Amino acid sequence: MISKRLKAIASLIDKNSKVIDIGTDHAYLPIFLYNNKITTKITATDVSEKVLENSFKNLTKNELENKIKLIKSDGFNNVCEKYDIAVIAGMGAHTIIKILNSSNLPDKLIIQSNNNIDILRKNMNELNYKIDKELAILDKNKYYNIIKYEKGKEKLNNNQLLFGKSNNKNYYKYLLEKNNILYKKTKNEKYLSNIANLQNIIEKILD
Repeated sequence: MISKRLKAIASLIDKNSKVIDIGTDHAYLPIFLYNNKITTKITATDVSEKVLENSFKNLTKNELENKIKLIKSDGFNNVCEKYDIAVIAGMGAHTIIKILNSSNLPDKLIIQSNNNIDILRKNMNELNYKIDKELAILDKNKYYNIIKYEKGKEKLNNNQLLFGKSNNKNYYKYLLEKNNILYKKTKNEKYLSNIANLQNIIEKILD
């Protein structure tokens, strides 16, 4: 059984699209996509030989070793084909930004960063990708921001860069609590500004 985080990523993938999972880890997502008939056109990559060996074992257990392609690659470096959508998830923002420095990016991307999500949103905006959908998913007491991007321009305001476009009231309440704690610890006024902005956002979301 895969995590809520990976299920949420899978929910954003267009049916029958040609998908590449960059940094596949154990190939759980590609296996889920295939077995749930979301798509059969799947490639999984990782920079680590050991990870790819584990991925192959998992594919074999599911009798998918001849159905899902594995490539050893650092990001898109060894990827020659074109894809409809790329998944880049479970890494830090700076690693993801490095991977995005490629001429082979598809028009749609699903990205989940473990940190510095505001920096990532800004970078994607500068690369001329707009947010199609953003989810804030609570999985094992931790929130994950999963963002589906598509080619196009949009102007994000400061709140959207900092807090995203998930419209998840519980997530914004979590951010509010987090900023309250940080302000009490540091007395840094930027957290007071965040608190006021988050309170305003929360008030506007209808239950």
